[in-house]
Amino acid sequence: MTTNIYEINTYAQQWVKEAGESIRASFPKTLDIKTKSNPNDLVTNIDKETEQYFIKKIKATFPDHQILGEEGYGDKIDELSGIVWIIDPIDGTMNFIHQQRNFAISVAVYENGKGRIGLIYDVVHDELYHVIRGQGVFMNGLELPRLEARGVSESIIALNATWVTENRRLPPSLLAPLVKKARGTRSYGSAALEMVYVASGRIDAYLTPRLAPWDFAAGVIMIEELGGVATNLRGEPFDLIKENSVLVAKPGLHSEILEVYLQGGKW
Repeated sequence: MTTNIYEINTYAQQWVKEAGESIRASFPKTLDIKTKSNPNDLVTNIDKETEQYFIKKIKATFPDHQILGEEGYGDKIDELSGIVWIIDPIDGTMNFIHQQRNFAISVAVYENGKGRIGLIYDVVHDELYHVIRGQGVFMNGLELPRLEARGVSESIIALNATWVTENRRLPPSLLAPLVKKARGTRSYGSAALEMVYVASGRIDAYLTPRLAPWDFAAGVIMIEELGGVATNLRGEPFDLIKENSVLVAKPGLHSEILEVYLQGGKW
């Protein structure tokens, strides 16, 4: 990076922790809740204020950097040229509203389309996952081990039950056998958390037919850094400026899911 990568990382960690403190302080307050694309696509004043906080800090410190944010306060970006921050101020807004847990802040820094820095902060549990590509993945300063190969029959796979029963993009007949074969399935309601749960070994794979780039941009860097595999459901690379399907998994498991259960992406 033209700007010192360690400088960016230091600022990013500081801002993520400060944003988390502000979010925790909002718990006793009444939220202003609105809907976006559908009645279950929720946004709060805290989502918006948190994104605006990041934008203010980034633009003041790194004025030549661009920002792609979920709530639309960043730049209009058609390609990932230069240095681009990809931000989800609260991933898992429904959980934030209903549970005040199981949500995360996700921040990624890409340079010319390549992920360099990723941070995912589980605000309630105070778990900060971060990666600088090529230098390992850490959770609160403790380095995570590389991911080991595993088969479907001994794996816990994260997916939303709705995708198994009702989905126009992916035939349910493909997912049902996978669910039956897996040791177990989970759904946490936050893509960022599900990504770091794969990275940390709490689950073995995560898949979804539709995800925005700010939901997975940071997690992908972590999983690849640890030897995992991250592609769309057809086995193709991601396009970081539009929605993608997502399949992230431990080595061996990714290819088994893709080839055996998703028919090599040829559905």
